[in-house]
Amino acid sequence: MARSLFGLRKLAFRPSFFRLSALRPIHTGTMSLGNLEEEFKSASERTKTLKQDPGNDHKLKLYALFKQGSIGKCNSPKPGAFDFVGKAKWTAWNDLGDLSKADAQQKYVDYVNDLAAQFGTTDEDLKSPNPQNNPSVEVESKYKELVVTLENGVLTIKMNRPTKYNAITWEMYQELMTALDEAGKNDACVVAVLTGSGEYYCSGNDLGNFTRIPPEGPQKMANDARKVLKNFVQHFIDFPKPLIAAVNGPAVGISVTVMGLFDLIYASDKATFHTPFMELGQSPEGCSSFMFPRIMGPAKSNEMLLSGRKLTAVEARDCGLVTDVFPHDKFTEEVQNRIQAMAKLPPKSLLLSKQLIRDSFRDLLHEANEKECALLEERWLSEECMQAVMAFMQRKSKL
Repeated sequence: MARSLFGLRKLAFRPSFFRLSALRPIHTGTMSLGNLEEEFKSASERTKTLKQDPGNDHKLKLYALFKQGSIGKCNSPKPGAFDFVGKAKWTAWNDLGDLSKADAQQKYVDYVNDLAAQFGTTDEDLKSPNPQNNPSVEVESKYKELVVTLENGVLTIKMNRPTKYNAITWEMYQELMTALDEAGKNDACVVAVLTGSGEYYCSGNDLGNFTRIPPEGPQKMANDARKVLKNFVQHFIDFPKPLIAAVNGPAVGISVTVMGLFDLIYASDKATFHTPFMELGQSPEGCSSFMFPRIMGPAKSNEMLLSGRKLTAVEARDCGLVTDVFPHDKFTEEVQNRIQAMAKLPPKSLLLSKQLIRDSFRDLLHEANEKECALLEERWLSEECMQAVMAFMQRKSKL
């Protein structure tokens, strides 16, 4: 029983499951039996260069198709009830029934090709001009205000407006939601990390968002902003995988309030945490009205949310908001060590465990998000808020 399904690396086909091979074009049309046999053998070698562990579901399917393509219909006795690994392998093979050897070989070849496209191959690195042996892969060039990379099961989302202290524009809100969507759906992503470039983690909302009044007037702007904010926070509430914040510097506003929805938060000793809502005539968001009292108690959360007190990284750790604090010059190294260790854990177990934890109060989070956004829409349209934002922007312009 001590053997997990990772014992599948002992599967009958020789290649390792943790690598895919030198990719050659796969022919999906009519293929002669001789050519198919060669492609089948080549595909079994290609499995040696897969960059990441594809997971047990993929391993079992590969095992079953290889056995069916090599031997034919399952001819082994069913393993005993306590041989969990053997039983899983036998079931996967037996479920293929009367699938012909040729069809199984073709399916195996196609499946290996799909995995190579999904997880990447070390052979691709040899063909790449990048001299690094294990470079991170930029997931999509479509991001304009983010850098999104995937490496060894860790999808990193880096806010990339360093000259603006990573202030969040409406465009960045949309990009962040897209990145979270893709991380949640990508089987190669085990853990997601949000961090910032430059000296800041994030300075909160770009106040320029509130100067772009549409022709329909400020009511339309406030209503649209409420919808964006509500959707944005929902992405954090419902993100299915472990979500980690690597707070490399000062964090302000919305970037702080959503931290109650992260699973782990690591901070540089240069980081600070500030929620200056009252100064701007606004109100809390990001489910902080629910999560902050739950995490740090009402007294400390009120000090942050009502009086706007800025916490140091150590203070944030001591009141439970931050998981751990590292010296700034060792921050990246220390955080990477923690994250990489987590990314090696069984992904399904991580996902199901987070679901169990979050489901106990998920409905309350959605309710808090709804109420916070409704109040913020009111505040944005208030004379008090407009005057406070204008005064703040005038002070900034004089600096």
